[in-house]
Amino acid sequence: MALTLGTTGMDSATEAELHQAFQVANAQAGGHWRLVGENDADYVVVDMDSMYGPMSWLRLHAAGKQVIGLTSAARTQTDFRLVRPLDRNALADLLIGIAQGQGVVVAPAVAEVPATAPAAVDSPVPSGMSAAPIPQDQLPEEHPRAFDEEAEAAAPAPVPPGSVEAGSLAPTTIEPAPAPAPSPPPMPSTPLAPRGLADWLAPGALPGRMRYRRNAGPMLLIDPASRQYHGPATLKPLAGYFEGSVGLPDFEPVDAAVWTREAAALGAPQPLSRLQWYGGLVAGNGQLLPGYDPEGKFRLGKWPQTEREFPKHFRIATAMMKGPTTIEELAAASGVDRAEVVDFVNANLATGFAEAWREPEPEPDAPKSGGLLGRLRGK
Repeated sequence: MALTLGTTGMDSATEAELHQAFQVANAQAGGHWRLVGENDADYVVVDMDSMYGPMSWLRLHAAGKQVIGLTSAARTQTDFRLVRPLDRNALADLLIGIAQGQGVVVAPAVAEVPATAPAAVDSPVPSGMSAAPIPQDQLPEEHPRAFDEEAEAAAPAPVPPGSVEAGSLAPTTIEPAPAPAPSPPPMPSTPLAPRGLADWLAPGALPGRMRYRRNAGPMLLIDPASRQYHGPATLKPLAGYFEGSVGLPDFEPVDAAVWTREAAALGAPQPLSRLQWYGGLVAGNGQLLPGYDPEGKFRLGKWPQTEREFPKHFRIATAMMKGPTTIEELAAASGVDRAEVVDFVNANLATGFAEAWREPEPEPDAPKSGGLLGRLRGK
């Protein structure tokens, strides 16, 4: 059974990279796929991070096509997701998974390994731990050295720690005790002024990995360094977390061992910008954030990540991508209530996807040309 793959909604460089990766990935997936035009393809790859990608997805979805979203976002509205930056092995895994879902028996190609060279086994590094140091970073005693029996026999016998050699008054040096294990980042002795949870999500606001939980709500593990968090898959259960003020003592530092255990139980990490987006969404309660003109125009610089919990947001984003528009115009074009439109604009202002727009200043008139011809024209 031959499966067909097409591409659309992307620039020529991305399309060329994808076609090149497909040649290798298809060989790894057993060669069951053919690359064809989007109209003849069963599955179509769309660049969801491009300006026209979401529009292409909407058109293909209406036509009943199976869409694979190429995106750097953690989630996508498409049927399948292909992670950016593009990886050939990830593409091969995706092709294999789709083929198997269609009942195709896939026998991936396996590279031959010489009999004299045993296959290397990569040991996974647990989350929160470092891989083995390279030789330049190893301690002196970690470097192997040749053993010389004659030199060892000629060397003086070692002196027990704490004793003194004959004819010497210098005591033997005692090895220092090993350094203690690293502890969680210290909390400041003077608590900072309370602020909202959204303020603590900004870069540099938290001193390290923290656990946050309010009452009996869901647990959040926040890693400000990697700009990620672990928590519930949906956002609405966190609505109360963005109400009122939050002080630094409300967060609990987490060491590496506890982080690894609890993060595994909460699932894959999610981008911290998702929490910031939701914080902006619930911050105004239908009113624009302070500093923005309710009668002004706003525009989207790029397509935002919409959430399945808010299905009307896709309509708002589609209307907003057409150009700068006011809140009233956006509500009329999308058919969505004004308060919900305002909340959507607030969320994207908070994450930088949207911006206030002003009419550009008119260019000054070009000066009249001088000289004889200019004077003659002026008569």
